[in-house]
Amino acid sequence: MPPAATDRSYGELVAIRPPRRGLPKPARPALRDLPREELGRFMAEHLPGPAFRTTQIFEWLHRHRVPDFDAMTNIGRADRVRLHEHASLPALTVDAVQRSRDGTRKLRLLTPDGHAIESVLIPNDGRGLTQCVSSMVGCSLTCRFCATATLGFERNLATWEIVDQVYRAQDFLASEAAEQGARYVARITNLVFMGMGEPLHNYGQVKRALSILTDERGAAIAGRRITVSTSGLVPAIERFGREGLGREVGLAISLNASTDEVRDRVMPINTRWNIAALLQAVRGMPTPKRRRVTFEYVLLAEVNDEPADARRLGRLLRDVCGGGAGHLNVIPWNPHPGAPFRRPSEDRVRTFVQACRRAGLEVHVRTPRGDDIAAACGQLALEGSTPSAASATMEGP
Repeated sequence: MPPAATDRSYGELVAIRPPRRGLPKPARPALRDLPREELGRFMAEHLPGPAFRTTQIFEWLHRHRVPDFDAMTNIGRADRVRLHEHASLPALTVDAVQRSRDGTRKLRLLTPDGHAIESVLIPNDGRGLTQCVSSMVGCSLTCRFCATATLGFERNLATWEIVDQVYRAQDFLASEAAEQGARYVARITNLVFMGMGEPLHNYGQVKRALSILTDERGAAIAGRRITVSTSGLVPAIERFGREGLGREVGLAISLNASTDEVRDRVMPINTRWNIAALLQAVRGMPTPKRRRVTFEYVLLAEVNDEPADARRLGRLLRDVCGGGAGHLNVIPWNPHPGAPFRRPSEDRVRTFVQACRRAGLEVHVRTPRGDDIAAACGQLALEGSTPSAASATMEGP
């Protein structure tokens, strides 16, 4: 397996790292890169014809997930030939699948230029699955508690590479159901942009991917079932609110400290935009009642898990979480090799959560899912995967 990056140390804990390379530029445009409106402009330039043709092709690309243009059976042969001439339909390759004892599955996917990313399928408490989606090869940030930070930052993912994680997962679930003789195929009902990378540092591609994934003619995943996470890029959060994304999808803020001194150490991005600036950006974001802001808090033993931290969180978040506008997700740290932290004991977690609730916060504790296969929050680092019998090459024309 080609490595996604060779730097296995955190290196200098700068706030933001530059990518080692830019987005690959295909010789022919990748059609799954284009939201429906842009696809219409592409069609008008290269395959002029009736307006409904754009919707037909968009549905083939995103609802039916066809592997090549020839599978578009209600598109004339001449038009399919012209699509081959002017466009491409690349796909990620499912390189390995791991299964956790709790039902979580981790997919290792390869990009056409040979880089590996990971995406995770998590069973919901009810029906369906939540998919954790990646936005980068590696990560541009250097959070010390996160295994992905050890990979360095290779490049951003293209729009189609973000979208195709969902389609490869859907195809995998269909194949799995067929192999098991299941009557129904498990559905992906929720998406969380909490995989490899900082989603809001790849803002343009993530926004385009959201437009495609929520399109009623495509995957048609409801915006209310999608959450985008950020470590605190204040200008991007402001843009997220200004451009209306906060009205369409949820936002999760990775906070992880109650003081700047601690957050500087565990999340160097805080040296660029501190807690006060971060919370001010959240306060200024127009968010409807049905879009509650989530604050993520990774609990690190003897670093940020004191009752005093809980009391400070109450004071910091009272106005932005008050009246049901937001809540706190407490995440006991998920270990990975070489990190200088420990997971708090269950008693310490319980004491911290009780102190947060006494401070007036609505608190949920996130149970680790898939931590036996390094698929839990903060563990994605391309380690421990072995090729699966389900692996298959799925490259398009």
